[in-house]
Amino acid sequence: MPDIQTMLSRTFNNFFESEKSSGIFLIFCTLLSLALANSSLGPDYLSFWHAPVAGLTREHWVNDGLMAIFFLFVGLELERELYSGELSNLKNALFPIVAALGGIGVPASIHFMLNTGTPTQAGTGIPMATDIAFALGVLAMLGSRVPASLKIFLTALAVIDDLGAIIVIALFYTAQFSPTYLAGALVVFILLLILNRAFKVMSVPVYLLGGALMWFFMFKSGVHATISGVLLAFSLPFSAKAEDEESPSHQLENFLHKPVAFIILPLFALANTGLVIGPEWQKSLSSMNSWGIIAGLVIGKPVGISLASFLAVAMNVCRLPPDLKWRHIFGAGLLGGIGFTMSIFIANLAFAGRAEIIDASRLAILLSSLAAGALGFLWLKRSGDEIQAVV
Repeated sequence: MPDIQTMLSRTFNNFFESEKSSGIFLIFCTLLSLALANSSLGPDYLSFWHAPVAGLTREHWVNDGLMAIFFLFVGLELERELYSGELSNLKNALFPIVAALGGIGVPASIHFMLNTGTPTQAGTGIPMATDIAFALGVLAMLGSRVPASLKIFLTALAVIDDLGAIIVIALFYTAQFSPTYLAGALVVFILLLILNRAFKVMSVPVYLLGGALMWFFMFKSGVHATISGVLLAFSLPFSAKAEDEESPSHQLENFLHKPVAFIILPLFALANTGLVIGPEWQKSLSSMNSWGIIAGLVIGKPVGISLASFLAVAMNVCRLPPDLKWRHIFGAGLLGGIGFTMSIFIANLAFAGRAEIIDASRLAILLSSLAAGALGFLWLKRSGDEIQAVV
């Protein structure tokens, strides 16, 4: 397995370890948020997040402001994968790309079929997403029971999955569109690209100031402001040289590991998982929207990822990595059903202003993610135990 091991760079390992720890901390924050919301402190806890600050609620600032930094981090991950990681080689990239497309298309189709023509059709994008932190956190708990290339495969798949979610957000979840402000955001983006490509500016603060201006224009345009984070990531100078300390992209990615893992995502969890679970909570899960989310994440993800991967290999479009078996791919597909952060994020956009549907969607996402994580862990653990028994 030497060729696989050399691909696990220090940057990748740092990222993987951050996601592992972040996943564990996110579970704690989610449980804490649920406990507070359903305790005697519940009304005060919920009103805290809904209280206005500078024209927006605290929840809104987290979802539109801090999550733009999360999307910047996602963009930096994607950039690294495209230029020097698993996705930099088309032959290697095709396998996780095809798998991710299956993992996006099948869950979305399931939700769409169950909700087409109804007020909840807008939730079609919810089961498309995979939460990198949770998925890699579960995978990390399996340790040496899973091959190293499965970590790379799941990371690449989740990054592509996030890209798909970003595109869906930009295209379909836009409100009160303003072409003027969008043009302003794109002008800032182009200027940053010129500073990068033509003038070779390497100052991180310059790009961050431009990114803040781009965020403002994007926010006013009606296109979700977090998209500015992804655009900023691709405007930053990037070096394909491994561990290049001079690269602004490398500097920012390393700097953002811990703030994103231990501040931004936990705050997002605290702000968005404060669900009051009443005596008739099961009723909220009986809607076609909830069934579409649950079936999409728990069934659609593993089926879509496994089926697309199998067909691609059978048609010689790409090949299965030598140290992976089909049971590993199915296990990765199960973990792909952990939607959490991105799924909740899309639910907020899909049903903006419809609190009851948002809460029902969040509950369906939480239960689906829990089921997908447990099933994926048990499946891969058993697969690893069987391999060790044979050895």
